[in-house]
Amino acid sequence: MNRWIFLIAFLPIIGSVIYLYSEVLSNKSTFRAVNKPTIDIGATINPGGRIKKLEEELQFTNTFANKAKLADAYLAAGQTDKAIDLYKSSLTGAFDENEHVMAQLIIAYYSQQRYEEVIPLAKKLYKLPQFARSKAHLLYAQSLENLGKTDEAEAEFKAMKGRYSYFEQRYEYGLFLMRQERDDDAWQVFTDMLAEEPHLGSIEKKSNRVWLNKAKDELRKINPSEKVG
Repeated sequence: MNRWIFLIAFLPIIGSVIYLYSEVLSNKSTFRAVNKPTIDIGATINPGGRIKKLEEELQFTNTFANKAKLADAYLAAGQTDKAIDLYKSSLTGAFDENEHVMAQLIIAYYSQQRYEEVIPLAKKLYKLPQFARSKAHLLYAQSLENLGKTDEAEAEFKAMKGRYSYFEQRYEYGLFLMRQERDDDAWQVFTDMLAEEPHLGSIEKKSNRVWLNKAKDELRKINPSEKVG
């Protein structure tokens, strides 16, 4: 009888200890791996190693996701021809108008001055809400300019204007105006940008500092005698 009382009383405790060891302590490293953010140091130091790994993954599993990841890596590494070939081959079936791939293709084509090929892709993306603030939209405007369609280009630059935002796009619009020998209009664009700087939060100031500083530099070129803070 005493033996049965002992088993009834202590089996739950023994079971808990076994569970604690097997499910928590032995899997502690797994828990940390899932919950602790990691940085792929190898990819930063050796981008070629990351590309090789992605190439092997694609060879093993030929999926849209693996193609897109490898193409992104190619583009980031300056292997633009390889990126374009892979992006184009991934635009099939259910993914024939994938937004990410088309936007990346715009970046790739623009980097190779293939402006004519930017236009149809941008038109496919144009009505998407996220396109308005995207790098692809900016490159679309610049492609139109490079093709001599300055009125259409300006319309796109104007569409990217907005107070306390779009600083990169507005800076590029100012440069566009300078290229059109409209320094007074460019001066106004840059001045408006800098007038908003004191009203930005610390995060917005930090993320847009490069464009605000560039705007100051351009103002000095337009009016060297004017002091720009």
